[in-house]
Amino acid sequence: MSDFAPGSNRPLADRANFLLSQLGFHVAQTFGARLAPLGIAPNHFGLLMHLDRVEGGTQQQLADAVGVHRKVMVGLIDDLERRGLVERRRHPADRRAHALHLTAAARELLPRAREVADRHEAEVLAPLGPQERAQLLAMLQILAEHSGQPPGAHPGLRLAARGDA
Repeated sequence: MSDFAPGSNRPLADRANFLLSQLGFHVAQTFGARLAPLGIAPNHFGLLMHLDRVEGGTQQQLADAVGVHRKVMVGLIDDLERRGLVERRRHPADRRAHALHLTAAARELLPRAREVADRHEAEVLAPLGPQERAQLLAMLQILAEHSGQPPGAHPGLRLAARGDA
């Protein structure tokens, strides 16, 4: 395993960190470009997907689920609200909290966005057979878990909320 020794002179094409970064950047850019005609970015898609599964939850619950500070979540939800995709309602069990709900526009948009995401994923994974796709997904899930990433949460949400992304 001397190939992985500190200071090794391996080519970039033999470095997993470089390849993951290269592919991640490409996939993020092309996914964003594919979602743009729908008027959303990948971070919007992720939040809408979460909300679709746990509609009626609080901002705090969503913040916890995607791994961002509650104050950051306020800005993200403000953005979705401005776009007419999410509405805040008083939470039925906690008058201090807001329950988050998808709007009719979001319900119309989400199936189209999922279709874009599915097509994009199929194109990215086209060179792989079904067994290779399953293996890749399993390995990526292991790496994401090992890195401390909450399942289904994208660290780019923190950057997007600050305006860095």
